[in-house]
Formats: sequence, structure tokens, C-alpha cells
Amino acid sequence: MRTLIGSVAAIALLAGCKGGDQTSPADKKSETPAQSETSAKLAGSAVTGQNAYFGDLHIHTKNSFDAYIFNVRNTPDDVYRFARGETIRHPAGYDISIWGEPLDFVAATDHGAYMGVLPAMHDPDSPLSKVELAKGMFSSDPDDVTAAFGTMGGSVRSGEPYPEIYDRDLIDSTWQNAIAVANKHYVPGKLTTFAAYEYTAVSTQQRDDNSFIGGNLHRNVVFRDNAPDRLFATLDSVNPEDLWDWMDKQRASGNEVMAIPHNSNVSDGEMFDLKTYDGAAITKEYAEQRIRNEPIVEMTQVKGTSETHPALSPNDEWANFEIYEYLLSSDVKSKINGSYIRESLARGLGIEQDTGVNPYKFGLIGASDTHVAGGAFDEKDYWSKVGILDATPESRGSIPPDGAKSWDGIEMWQPADLWFSAWGASGLAVVWANENTREGIYDAMARKETYATSGPRHKVRFFAAKDYADGLVNRADFVEKAYEGGVPMGGTLSGTDGSPEFLVWAMRDARSAPLQRAQIIKVWHEGGQNKEKVYDVACSDGLTPDPVTHRCPDNGASVDLSDCSVSKDKGAPELKASWSDPNFDADQSAAYYVRVLENPTCRWSTWDALKAGVEPNPKLQKTLQERSWTSPIWYDAQ
Repeated sequence: MRTLIGSVAAIALLAGCKGGDQTSPADKKSETPAQSETSAKLAGSAVTGQNAYFGDLHIHTKNSFDAYIFNVRNTPDDVYRFARGETIRHPAGYDISIWGEPLDFVAATDHGAYMGVLPAMHDPDSPLSKVELAKGMFSSDPDDVTAAFGTMGGSVRSGEPYPEIYDRDLIDSTWQNAIAVANKHYVPGKLTTFAAYEYTAVSTQQRDDNSFIGGNLHRNVVFRDNAPDRLFATLDSVNPEDLWDWMDKQRASGNEVMAIPHNSNVSDGEMFDLKTYDGAAITKEYAEQRIRNEPIVEMTQVKGTSETHPALSPNDEWANFEIYEYLLSSDVKSKINGSYIRESLARGLGIEQDTGVNPYKFGLIGASDTHVAGGAFDEKDYWSKVGILDATPESRGSIPPDGAKSWDGIEMWQPADLWFSAWGASGLAVVWANENTREGIYDAMARKETYATSGPRHKVRFFAAKDYADGLVNRADFVEKAYEGGVPMGGTLSGTDGSPEFLVWAMRDARSAPLQRAQIIKVWHEGGQNKEKVYDVACSDGLTPDPVTHRCPDNGASVDLSDCSVSKDKGAPELKASWSDPNFDADQSAAYYVRVLENPTCRWSTWDALKAGVEPNPKLQKTLQERSWTSPIWYDAQ
């Protein structure tokens, strides 16, 4: 096994990024088609006052040690400028701006550990620039840089502060400034901002070297309004249960707060484990504390999608979506079981059978995890995440190096081969809220009325009830009546004799492809086993699901790889369905969530190759199907 991150840092600092003189990404073009009166009501009901708001709660700036080392100099102010639709500068020297409309809500989430320390180490006027580690960190010798960055990364992983750079006053002041900047940019009704940071826990099991390699147990910590002057980072404790204790105390003191786990796909099976951090059995008290502090999780982001894995879902034809499997900063693959959300939903139901409480009864969001202050959500205009390291098509493995026009005999740069080429243009968080304010957005997340997208701005509704009026999903007052008679995504039903009736509605993003199908995915735990079933419930182009396979026929949509054009006469602007579970068991608890799929389009790596006039990397998927995932609705048989 090779440790890669230190060498990569040295390459970035000493040699710069390959092809660093890349021209600015393509201009963004968009159009908004007319919407029917009914569709407008569904997208944002004037009766209920609810609207879909789009945001990103996972963004890094120069105050994160693993951003500054890769020449990121963007600030928290730039995060909010980018979210408003302004242009900011990428570390590689080109301009970047958001795809589509400005965001509705956003947060800068720099690592709490050593927040702001690396910029100070590089500032000749700061005492931290005089410490021995600073000399190594910014040395001209790659080995010195590797060793220094490894020391800092190892400290974050172990939770043991490195004394000569652990300036707690500086960390506190950087955090307090982050709070002030978020408050400065908060414009209720237009842009909602939150004070937030990342708690960067990394599993230390089975490792004894000085590196950052390990299972990802990261969380973003988001405050509703007030935030304390001092944050709780991995340098306080690497055990997430200690973070929850601190959060409970914050809440008791009036600081409402939640944590959002992310990148469970590379947690080495530990994010959604069947035991506690220290290996003890999960108890009712543990389950209650976890779900109280972590009501939502990240489904997707640049470092992969955490819905499921083909090995876990062999009967799901769409399970192989933007799979990324390597542990942080390594070439070691993450363990699969315990790392994916669909399996964890079933695991939670099993834990509930034993303890009476489900610790994994969470809602879903997406995020970017960009380290350059602005997320690359558009496949056509992609700048990856790290900084100068992956800023060009060549450096991220989508075109051959050194100007080559063919992939024959090409030996890929290892970081591009293992990491950057497997990353994705993803994702966004969406909430259904009464207003675009801190109270409105945060409370929607707390009640799990949220969903994730892989980048497009789909609008998706999901409701369930014991019974709904016939044809309700097609009525103009659908949303009002659905709330009156049932529960939305994130809710729970109980005590039904027959299957609940589920209502699904989805609208396309006019800037992306038409919709192909809407699915309901059911998970449950039975006989000690995790179970799942995928049902297509709405098909495009007048097609209907097969009653035996529960799949829509292929709608014939295609992609022309010569120019990435897509079928113009296939797909739907919106999909609607009323569905009941044909295999419902009133004595079996279950979770149901919606997955909406677009027609196929070109992946970002194919777009890069097309612009460069070369064939796409043969190791990479050429197309994908953008999608959204709703928070589940739970049926409680107990």
C-alpha cells in the first residue's frame, strides 16, 4: 500500500498543475420552458407556502489545511459570493461561476482541526511561520513537504495536537470570523447562510503510520442561528459520540445544531456500523442520541455517491452510479458493508427491532465538498474539487497527458487514475420549506423534508397516507390535500391494514435532460437479513411498468458521443404516480424512498475529451443518468 497524499502535495507546490494554463470553462447557457399552472403549484404551493430551496452545506476555503496546501486562496466571503451567482477565481487562474440560478442557502464548512493555521504558517508576519514544521511545509524539497503535511494529517487523524502549531486562539478567532462572515451575508428571503464547520474524524483502526489514511467518519456541523465562540474538533476527540455530547450541551445552552455525516462510501464500513465507535453493542440511548444529532446525511458529493453498491444491490440496474471506493489519500479500497445508505436504512430497522429506536432513520441531502469555494455541479463545465491539483482535464485523467491524441500506451498519473477521474459533478441539497430563512431551511432539515440531487435542480414531491382520494396526484390542489391526509418525505406512517398509498411527482430541470423514470425503493429487515426491492412507478413517453418485473420499458433515449447531443423526442418534463406496495406486510416495518432518473447524458470526462478533440478515457463511463433521491417515508409496524 502506498501513501500518496504527501507526494501529491509536493508535486502541486513545486511543479504546479499539469496544463495549468487551461482556458476558462465554457460559457453557461440556459433556457426555462413554460410550465403549466398545475406544475407551478406542485413546484411551490401557494396554499401551503412551501417551496423547493437548493443549497450546498459542504464547502472549503483557504482556512482548511487540505485546501491551502493546494494553492487555494479563496475565503469564506468567496463562498457566499459564488452562491449569489458572482464569478470567483479558481486557484489555477480561470474564472468560475455557478451553473444555473444562485443558490438559496449555503455554508462554508472548513475543517475545525487547525482552522486557519496553515495560512498563518505561510505568513511571514505570523509567529507560526517561524516554527520548524512551517519550514518543511513550504520547502522546495518534496520530501520535506511530504513529511510536514503528513505530520499535520496524522495529528488530525489521531486527535493528538501537534504542540508547535496548535494555536487555539488563532483557531478560535478564525472560527469566530467564519461566524461573522456567514452573518454578514445572510439576506432572509434571498440567501440563507449558516455558521458551520467540518468535524474531520478518521478511523484509526489497523493503522500505525503517520498519515491521514483511514475510514471517513467526517461530519459537517451546522448551527441554526447562534453558534459558540469555540468549536469542537477532532483535536478535542476523534470519537463522534463525544461530538454528540458536546452538541447536546450546545442545544441545552440555546445553540441549536445538527451534524451531517458524509462520504460514508469510504468509511471502511464504520459510518453505519452495528456497534459503537469503541466496539460496544448499540443501545437505545446510543440510538436516541445519534438520530437526535444526525437527522440527515449526505447521499452524494464529488467523492462519490453513497446510495448503494452493485455488490449490495445486484438486482438494481442503476446501482453503479459514480462509485468511488478508495479510503482517504490511499489506494486501499473501503469495506462495502456499513458504508452505504440503502443498507443502513435496513440495518436501522433491524436495530430498532432490538432496541426500540432506529439510529439510522435519517433524511437525505447532497453537497459538493468543493475545496475552491464553489461547486462544479455541471457535467459540461467541471473543475473538480481540490485546487491546482485537479484543475485541468489532463490532471484529472479525462484527456491523455503531454498533448497525446490517443490513449494507446498511456500510463496514467496515479492520483488521476485512482481518484480524480472517479470523482463526480455532484451534488445539491434541497429542502421543502415555508420560507428561505435560517428557521425555515434548518427546520425543514430537522424534520427531514429534504432530498438530494446529483447536480440538476429537479423538483420532487413524495407523500404517503393510509388512503388518498382517487386521482389526487393530478389535481391542482394535490400538495394541500397530500399534506392534509398524509405525511411528506421524512415522515412516518403506522397502523395501516393494507399498503399505504404513495404519491410521487417530479419535474425536470430545464437545463438538464428530460426525466426517464421515477422509482420507489423499499428496504426492510427480516429474519436477520437486509432486504430491498426497486419498483418503477412512473415511466416517460406513455410507457407503463411491467407488472412482473416492475420496470419501465426502455424509452429509446440515446447520446451521440460525437457531440454529446441527446434525444430531443424522448423523456418527460414531469412524472406523476400513485402507488401501493404489491408485497406489503402490515407486520413488517419498512422504509420507502424515491429515486428519479433522467435520460442518459455525457459524463464530465466525456465532455472534457470532446472539447480537447480526443477519445474519452476508455477506463471511464462515457455517459450517466443524473438523478435525485428523496428522504424516506417509514412505515412503522410496531
